[in-house]
Amino acid sequence: MAYKGKVSVITLGCSKNTVDSERLMWQLQLNKIKLIDDPNKSDTVIINTCGFIEAAKEESINTILNSVALKNEGKLKKVIVAGCLSKRYKDDLIKEIPEVDVYFGTEDFEAIVKELGGNLKYELLGERLLTAPSHTAYLKISEGCDHPCSFCAIPLIRGLHKSKPMDELIREAEFLAANNTKELVIIAQDTTDYGKDLYGRHNLAELLNKLSDIKGIEWIRLMYAYPSKFPDNVIEEIKSNPKVLNYVDIPLQHISDDVLKSMRRGVTSAKTKKFLHKLRERIPGITLRTTFIVGYPNESEKDFEMLCDFVRAEKFDRVGTFTFSMEENTASYVLGNPVPDEEKERRKDVLMEIQKDVSLEKNSTFVGKILKVLVEGVEGDFYIGRSYRDAPEVDGEVLINKNEIKLQPGEFYDIKITDYDEYDLFGELKI
Repeated sequence: MAYKGKVSVITLGCSKNTVDSERLMWQLQLNKIKLIDDPNKSDTVIINTCGFIEAAKEESINTILNSVALKNEGKLKKVIVAGCLSKRYKDDLIKEIPEVDVYFGTEDFEAIVKELGGNLKYELLGERLLTAPSHTAYLKISEGCDHPCSFCAIPLIRGLHKSKPMDELIREAEFLAANNTKELVIIAQDTTDYGKDLYGRHNLAELLNKLSDIKGIEWIRLMYAYPSKFPDNVIEEIKSNPKVLNYVDIPLQHISDDVLKSMRRGVTSAKTKKFLHKLRERIPGITLRTTFIVGYPNESEKDFEMLCDFVRAEKFDRVGTFTFSMEENTASYVLGNPVPDEEKERRKDVLMEIQKDVSLEKNSTFVGKILKVLVEGVEGDFYIGRSYRDAPEVDGEVLINKNEIKLQPGEFYDIKITDYDEYDLFGELKI
């Protein structure tokens, strides 16, 4: 018999975990299990953990401990832990935090639903209970990763690359569109590897094309594209398909050949620069987002200066910076952690200051231009929206002065840009 208490799902980590939680929550709802947002008012909490880097692991452990404390006080009946941290460190967690009722790994939907007295509806696994405004949704097209990056624990946690069948993805996207989704954000550990295991070829371009045929989908945004083997037909699809945004997120991680080699990235500085030049030449005005790791064990001051010069020269639209995290059982673990935390933070701050100047310069070029903006909500005196340049949660925003106008969240509007700061644009409704 299905669980009669109130259940709250806490999601930690990346957008891929968000998709997993949304699938699980839909299955729980189908079993008539009552879901509530506030963990403090629930009988059971399910914590979908992250175990990627040290900071994420600490957040996950603290969340588990807080929930266990509530259970010990009689405010919770049950604590269930799932996700990446639980998959990677299950035996240690059982030993150190035995108060948790049960631990599961990643995508253990059937086991979790059964734990709460329900049955998995296999035919509805692609359906989800969206936790964010429904006009934007993540579409996870594959799981795991085949790349041997020295710093990354994802293959240890999620396994090797496994594409989701295209027909299942189309059905999932159709479900999302039927629930008012207008923007699909394509995610995976590496989106460019899509299809190689199922179809014997990289067919991300075909998937993007088919997704664009779905009625109601207006924007398709590509994230987490690996730089070493970016398919040419994907470049052409971005260029020619009006629904596929002129936006690509490509985590480069570094530009020094010595660091890239130690990272096992399978690409050189010269190839990276040539690839970026090709992207910009083939798709004029494309928005490029990337991320870098600073403080990698063999990153010298010279390597770091090389990275700084690269960011100044390439003028990326968006940059994220992470400090190196020493992860057990990864190839880089044997290198130790010789760069002090203070120096890592200094390098991060320096790089982000450089990017702040680049971003300010980039944003200044949009004053007077008209951008199509997806309005998301209201904050103070402004409507908050995003243009094609802005991925949800990680990029800047377009702030639209209310000025007695009424805009509807989830709708697109033409906005004239009137001002800017380091990360955001300001505008007004084009009359």
